[in-house]
Amino acid sequence: MRITRVLSLALITPLCACTYLLPAQPQQVASGFTSHLICSETFVSGQDPAQIYAERIAPTGNMWLLNGMLHYTVDHTRQQVEADVAGRYRSTAYYRPGAGCTLGAQPPTLSDIEVPASTDTIVPTANPALSKALDLAFAERAQPPHVWTHAVVILKNGRIIAERYAPGFGPDTPLLGFSATKSVTNALIGILVRQGKLTLDQPAPIAQWQHDARHAITINTLLRQTSGLDLPQTNSGFDATSRMSFVEHDMAGFAASRPLAYTPGSHWAYTDGNYLLLSRILRDAVGGDAAAVRRFAERELFAPLGMYHVTLEFDATGTPSGAAFMLAPARAWARLGQLYLDDGMVNGQRILPTGWVQYSASQTLDTGYGAGFWTNQANGDGPWGLPWGFPDAPRNTFFAMGHMGQFVIVIPSEKLVIARFGASHHPDGLLPGMDKVIATVIAATHSTAQ
Repeated sequence: MRITRVLSLALITPLCACTYLLPAQPQQVASGFTSHLICSETFVSGQDPAQIYAERIAPTGNMWLLNGMLHYTVDHTRQQVEADVAGRYRSTAYYRPGAGCTLGAQPPTLSDIEVPASTDTIVPTANPALSKALDLAFAERAQPPHVWTHAVVILKNGRIIAERYAPGFGPDTPLLGFSATKSVTNALIGILVRQGKLTLDQPAPIAQWQHDARHAITINTLLRQTSGLDLPQTNSGFDATSRMSFVEHDMAGFAASRPLAYTPGSHWAYTDGNYLLLSRILRDAVGGDAAAVRRFAERELFAPLGMYHVTLEFDATGTPSGAAFMLAPARAWARLGQLYLDDGMVNGQRILPTGWVQYSASQTLDTGYGAGFWTNQANGDGPWGLPWGFPDAPRNTFFAMGHMGQFVIVIPSEKLVIARFGASHHPDGLLPGMDKVIATVIAATHSTAQ
């Protein structure tokens, strides 16, 4: 989860004008992080690069340590973004229609997907109590750290009952999901299970694992973050996952090369690497390249759900960035949540296998994680110093979650889906703040029949 994609460059040497005294990998990570995010949100989301830098990058962790040394350049003609640290550690992210941005290599052009005309008409909120809930979600702090809510969409019984967008955002604006993307990967893997192309308990089809102890890693342990791979995600810039995500061009290949740190299935450790391996397995199962992945995702998931203006990004090998880099409008994200609220069905068509939603929302070991979704079944604090879930929400709540407060919250007992996207660096936009929003929304829907 990039809910705290901190990149906290806890540099072990004093900051000075000469970057030669600083560790190389954190600077490489900072450069890649900057070029990729600005590329995606400039060319896919249509946002201003300066605003992206101010909201997404400058306030993140200890990025201020590179203040004055971290530079980026946006080339609108070539559709690419370069970043560097004091002229070194240069990275380039390239944009192509339909495929979004890729670090270090030009992605394929996948612009043959038909996208419906704009739906840029905001559904009015008839319930004054729901308007107050939106006010709470969009409440901003006078001083940093900020909340910066960009979009909220609320569904009740499958119908939009409230939505609001920040200036510069609207119903058609693709929003970066960060680790909420893992829940999309969960759905795509589930479809392959329904089709009989994968099973949960089969050994992961990774060639270099077939003759060593990693053969015990299954699809299930990858989904549940219990693979046991030595892929720590401290978000420090020094860790293996930071390198994999923002330096390596073959992210899944890097993850596959890692040894075991624990017996598979015995230990929960959150890492993007598990979902990049699932993304490689997905790619190979549907045709072996980015175009095949896009056709499969559009045919089997996006089109049936009415998820439009979706961009699933890829690495340089054509593997989808299924751990953190899908962009879609808040309404599309909410429709994904509705699929899980409706037990994997849409318009009478079964998308996910029978029992898949229950499996995805079931607790892994003693954690608040399920399989591609977070659950509301563990008490106390989880990783990153944040609670496992929402204390004031029903126990059966489960949710997709991403860095800086991206949420798709499914509340079966209330028949509610709440999608919230933004660039939050304060708890008011993260789990504690969303707990209050959920309670306010539930009270509002009880006060007036929806």
